[in-house]
Amino acid sequence: MKEYLWWQTGVVYQIYPRSFKDTTGNGVGDLAGVIEQLDYLTETLDVDAIWLSPFYPSPMADFGYDVSDYTDIHPLFGDLAIFDELVAQAHRRDLHIIVDLVPNHSSDQHPWFLESRSSRDNLKRDWYVWADAKPSSLQRRHSDGAPDGAPPNNWLSVFGGPAWEWDEATGQYYLHSFLKEQPDLNWRNPAVKAAMFDVVRFWLERGVDGFRIDVAHYIMKDPDMRDNPPNPNAQGSLLRRPREYDTLLHLHDKGHPDVHGVFREFRQLLDGYSAERPRFSVGEIHIFDWQKWASYYGEELDELHMPFNFSLMNVAWQARDIRQVVDELEAAIPPGAWPNYVLGNHDHTRIVARYGRAQARVAAMLLLTLRGTPTLYYGDEVGMNDVPIPPELEQDPFGLREPGFGRDSNRTPMQWSPAPNAGFSAPNVRELWLPLASDYEEFNVERQLAEPRSILDLYRRLLRYRKSSPALQWGGYQPVDGAPDACYVFLRHAQGRGRILVVLNFSAEEQRVVLPALGEGTIAVSTHLDREGAVSLDELVLREDEGVIIELSD
Repeated sequence: MKEYLWWQTGVVYQIYPRSFKDTTGNGVGDLAGVIEQLDYLTETLDVDAIWLSPFYPSPMADFGYDVSDYTDIHPLFGDLAIFDELVAQAHRRDLHIIVDLVPNHSSDQHPWFLESRSSRDNLKRDWYVWADAKPSSLQRRHSDGAPDGAPPNNWLSVFGGPAWEWDEATGQYYLHSFLKEQPDLNWRNPAVKAAMFDVVRFWLERGVDGFRIDVAHYIMKDPDMRDNPPNPNAQGSLLRRPREYDTLLHLHDKGHPDVHGVFREFRQLLDGYSAERPRFSVGEIHIFDWQKWASYYGEELDELHMPFNFSLMNVAWQARDIRQVVDELEAAIPPGAWPNYVLGNHDHTRIVARYGRAQARVAAMLLLTLRGTPTLYYGDEVGMNDVPIPPELEQDPFGLREPGFGRDSNRTPMQWSPAPNAGFSAPNVRELWLPLASDYEEFNVERQLAEPRSILDLYRRLLRYRKSSPALQWGGYQPVDGAPDACYVFLRHAQGRGRILVVLNFSAEEQRVVLPALGEGTIAVSTHLDREGAVSLDELVLREDEGVIIELSD
């Protein structure tokens, strides 16, 4: 039998360190808090890897995605000794550590950029993307000294406004695909690539098992810096209205074909450390053209181990649409490539906010039974909801620049208990970095561990069952026709190791599923956690908002 690696058979749990557990009493989570909760991750949940969002030194213009030192720890979170202890403690528990790598941009306070902007002659000038103003616009100037209407091209920042910032001291613009405090590194300069690869080596030497690569497809742009064409079908995502950024087709400001050469070299670097234990990479790649997205596996599966698959978060929550997404992915990935799914992270509204509490249970079963690697977002397992953030408490720069797009609401502190401050901080801590949900006394780890059939109980059952099932860990996927429109039905099968039927009801009404060709089976898990045992598929009755896992007879 083929041997599968930890990142293929395992489940990844994303931790946003600011919001996981505060051990210092400052209202902000830290790495010691992660260490404190390792038993929860490995014994209560039994996940296989944790992905830590950025913990590097940073001015926190974008809460750590503006890095001022790639090889250290921000004092808010601890220090390198605490990080080393976290890795050691995790590995003792057979838990893998994935860290965020932010290669597209640094902070404007990083020493590299301070040198780069000091003069046009500085040796690090070409470490970032600098460009002259358009010659035709040099005659008029704004009060800040910038040429009127003179950015080098029409590229826009993801966070709103132009992607170019005028630097009066050196008389050029620099590129920032996100905040102006996040200047883009120039990956066409071999020195930049060498320096960032040294960063990767630094963390590999400290024992990390993998990297989640932030906006991975942005690192290579059009070398001629051509304008992006207008988008004739400008629209927002399923959950958010269109905005200025959506008015252009982003053909030239990211995803240049040269990026694949960089990731082939990156993969070679990881592979060089994999003799000790397999190392892993997953890239944040928001591309919804399946062929372009799949290209990041590499023609020889020699680039990223996986490009992150966000498709389920951008589709209507209906059986037909969900199945279409899964079937398209299965058709698009290269032979031998490994799929993955995610339903929540630090950039998106929480599962409960999107689908409601009843369907959040169906979502849990979907995520943990599809073929490939699932990633869970901290707190989803206890049913955490988005938290309305008053304008005076909003902190996310995205929301401050483009009202309505803030991500603070889904980054609030983890809800550990019904105690004051939800067990995230000590009860006497007066102010948390973000406010708690009003219902935290009900939806928290302590309360739900004591409540049979809670959503946490469901996640625990699903995680345990997945770990015991070869069909779910590495078996094949096959959609099943003939179900009602409100139901999504698929088979997971491992040759000689079992067949699993998953039946999901996406509606608030009872559904009758008739699949006589599949014979009989045994219900192993229901999302309601109130029934098990033999069942005939001549007529399976699903209650409203119910999903079931059925072990089929061979």
